[in-house]
Amino acid sequence: MAQHTLTDNLQFPESDSLAKAFFGVAVVGIVASLIGFFVNTEQFYFSYLTNFSFVATISLAALFFVMLQHITSSSWSVVLRRIPETFAYLLFMLAILFIPIFFGMQHLYEWSRPEVLAADDLAQYKEPYLNTTFFIIRNIFYFVIWSFLGWKLYQNSVKMDKQGADASTYKSQKIISGPGILLFGFTVAFASFDWLMSLEFHWFSTMFGVYLFAMSFQVFLAIAILICLYLRKQGLLRNTIRMPHFEDLGKLLFGFTVFYAYIAFSQFMLYYYANIPEHTMWYYNRLQGSWETITWMLLFGRFVVPFILLLGLWAKSNLKLLAGLSVLIVVMHFIEVFWIVTPVLHEAGITVHWLDITLLLAFAGLFFGLFFQKFKSNSMVPKNDPLLAESLNKH
Repeated sequence: MAQHTLTDNLQFPESDSLAKAFFGVAVVGIVASLIGFFVNTEQFYFSYLTNFSFVATISLAALFFVMLQHITSSSWSVVLRRIPETFAYLLFMLAILFIPIFFGMQHLYEWSRPEVLAADDLAQYKEPYLNTTFFIIRNIFYFVIWSFLGWKLYQNSVKMDKQGADASTYKSQKIISGPGILLFGFTVAFASFDWLMSLEFHWFSTMFGVYLFAMSFQVFLAIAILICLYLRKQGLLRNTIRMPHFEDLGKLLFGFTVFYAYIAFSQFMLYYYANIPEHTMWYYNRLQGSWETITWMLLFGRFVVPFILLLGLWAKSNLKLLAGLSVLIVVMHFIEVFWIVTPVLHEAGITVHWLDITLLLAFAGLFFGLFFQKFKSNSMVPKNDPLLAESLNKH
């Protein structure tokens, strides 16, 4: 059986203008969104939270992916691990982008308004947890943990590129990723409660953290596939990230499509079966009027279509099919975050405001611009990882 070695250029071309193009899109989005802030401040903050959550979930899932690979000493993913490492590294930038949400809390979260607190018994009951000061403290804690983990794992990986495998390999695998993945589980669950579930504080779900994680990891896999395909189209890493690696990504995408559907349906089924009014209203609002259309769209676009098309083994090595399904899942992920956030402001029916689009341009442009700018600063592959040879020769 043929043995594969590194024959590709491992440096992303400095001449590539993709980062600049994304930054250009971001500038347009930022300027238009700043105008929108003064035109409709409340809509601005809801659109901001939607788009922030869209990009933040990608980086958080990437962080989990990196830690999982280290903990399990997985070899198959080494050749593409620099992609999620770079996304995880960007978490400190997302910490900065979260700051405007602190200033918009009274627009977003009813429990933060004094008049609601004075008149609502449940708001008073939940006040020890749902209060502005504790909300800010919690989120600072989340981002400190995530930013440290993302930065440290990236730095150790780059250090190994320059100095070879040493104690940093052990640190990444055991000292950082082991405790880090436990902290990740708790912080992501509570962040999902804070950012999205508390938008309607009368409703709660103990499964919401797992629900957000499932949808986040599915979309991260789709993003990873698209970036690997982009590199391949540019003639980069064609002999490094090979068909067996795409097959594994396709298998993971299929598996987490099923996992996402299982969690989403389980959450829905429990509330539907219990039929307690305060528990069912969250779904009721999303199953009436034009919002019902999006609900069915998510069912088919995020589960039924990917599940059926990825069911066969052949599908997981069909690059065109993987590309199309990955684009579909990314679009569905944005729509689902929109579906979670926007009915709080527009309960009567679907309302797509132009700020939703301009802030998408701003966030996506800035996020992916920063990714490609950082991605080109070091080797695209952890070239001195002790498991690299095994990854290169995956069959």
